[in-house]
Amino acid sequence: MSKTTFGVLVGNRGFFPAALAEQGRKEVLDVLESQGYGIVCLTPQDTKFGVVETLQDARACAELFRKHREQIDGIVVTLPNFGDEKSVANTVRLAGLDVPVLLHAFPDEPGKMVMGGRRDSFCGKISACNNLWQYGIRFSLTREHTVAPSSEAFREDLRDFAATCRIVKGLRNLRVGVIGARPAAFNTVRFSEKLLEHAGISVETLDLSEVFGRIQRFRPDEPAVKVKLESIHGYVSTKGIPQASLLKMAQFGVVVDDWMRANELAGTSVQCWTAMEEYFGVVPCTLMSLMSNNLLPSACETDMVGMVGMHVLQLASETPSAIVDWNNNFGSDPDKAVIFHCSNLPKHFFEDFKMDFQEIIATSVGKEGTFGTVVGKLKAGPLTFCRVSTDDLHGRMRAYAGEGEITTDSLQSFGGYGVVKIPRLQALLQFVCKHGYEHHVAVNRSHYGRAVIEALGNYRGWEVYSHAAN
Repeated sequence: MSKTTFGVLVGNRGFFPAALAEQGRKEVLDVLESQGYGIVCLTPQDTKFGVVETLQDARACAELFRKHREQIDGIVVTLPNFGDEKSVANTVRLAGLDVPVLLHAFPDEPGKMVMGGRRDSFCGKISACNNLWQYGIRFSLTREHTVAPSSEAFREDLRDFAATCRIVKGLRNLRVGVIGARPAAFNTVRFSEKLLEHAGISVETLDLSEVFGRIQRFRPDEPAVKVKLESIHGYVSTKGIPQASLLKMAQFGVVVDDWMRANELAGTSVQCWTAMEEYFGVVPCTLMSLMSNNLLPSACETDMVGMVGMHVLQLASETPSAIVDWNNNFGSDPDKAVIFHCSNLPKHFFEDFKMDFQEIIATSVGKEGTFGTVVGKLKAGPLTFCRVSTDDLHGRMRAYAGEGEITTDSLQSFGGYGVVKIPRLQALLQFVCKHGYEHHVAVNRSHYGRAVIEALGNYRGWEVYSHAAN
C-alpha cells in the first residue's frame, strides 16, 4: 500500500504567543511521522517557524502544496493558537488541490489561561471553519472540538481522515467492468451507467459469448493457464473437485485477468446465473473470491454498484471486502441477522473454507456444472457495511453505511455465512425497504463507517444515510 501523505498547515495569529505555534508544529509533525504518514509542510526557512499567518505565508504554503500535488492525499490544518482564519482559507483555495481538509485545534489547560499560555484555539477553529464555509471549501472535523495531538483520540481522527482521503482519491476516474448481462430474475441489481459516469466512474462491458470465445484460444497446456491453475490450488482446498472443472476456472481466470489489465479495471461484477453453469460448466465464484482477496473486488449477479461499495470499504481499510445478502433473521434477537452468499467471499473473511458445488443452481442445472463456490463460516470480528446505489428516479448517487460485529454464533448453512449484530438493525431494515435499496450489501472486517460517510456524503456530495448506534 502507498503511504497516505498530508499537506500540513500550521496556523498562527500574531498577537498570540508564537512559541505556541512553534511548539505545536513540532508536536503535530512528530505524531504524524510516528503514525507512518507522509508530510509536506513549510519549514522555518520558508516562513517564521514554518507556520502560516499572512497572505505571503499562505502563498508560500499553497505553492509548496501545488509542487507536491501528486503526493498529497489530504490537508491537515492544525491550530496551536487562535490561528489566522483568512490565511487558512486562502492557502487551501490557492493550492487548488481538491482534497479533503481536516481542522484540528489544540486544547487549552485550565492553569494556563493568561496571556503567554492561553491558546484560544477553541474559538479560532470556529472562525477558520466559518471562512472555509464562506469560500465553499468542504472540510472535516475531529470528533472532539479540541484534542491533544498526543492523545489516542487524535490518532483515531487521523486514521479515519486518512481513510476518507483514500476513498475520495480512489473514486476519482475509477474504471470498473461488468461481465455478462444482468440475470433476468434480478431486477434489484439494475443500475445507471450514466449516473456512474457522471460520478466519475466508467463502466466497461464484456459479453459472456466473448469470454467463452476467448477461452477457446487458450489450450490447457498454455503457461498462463497453468499458472492460474496453480494459484487456485494454492488458494483453496480443491479436494473432490473434477480436474476438468478446475481447468475451466483457470481458463476463465486468464481471460478475465487479461481483459482487466487491458482496460485498467479496479474491479468487476459477473453474471453468475445461470448461463455460465449451463453452457460452460462451472461457477465463477472461486475466481471472484481470489480477485477480491487480492484487492480487485468482484461482485456477483452483475451488481456493479454493489462492487463500488466493496471498493469503497477496501479503500478505507486497505483489506478485502465482500458482497453478501441481508439474508435471514437469527432467532428472536432483533439486532442480529444472517449474512450469506453462495459464495464468492474472499478468503480473508473465513475461519476455514473449501471449494464446493453451488447447491442452489445445482437444483436446476445439475451438480456437475456448478463446481467452484467457496464455502465456510465467517470469522468473528468488526464489521463495516456499505451499500452504494444509483437513484435513477431522482438522478443521483446514494448510499448508506454503518458498523456492527460478526458474532461467534453457531449456524448450519451452505455457502459463505455468518451472524452479524448491528445496533438498531430493525430501523436499518426499515430504511432499506422504504427507500428501495438492494438486498445486497458490501461488508468489510473493520470499523470505518465514519470515514465512509464523510467521504461519500461530504466530499463526493452523494445522498448518504449514516446508520448510527443511537
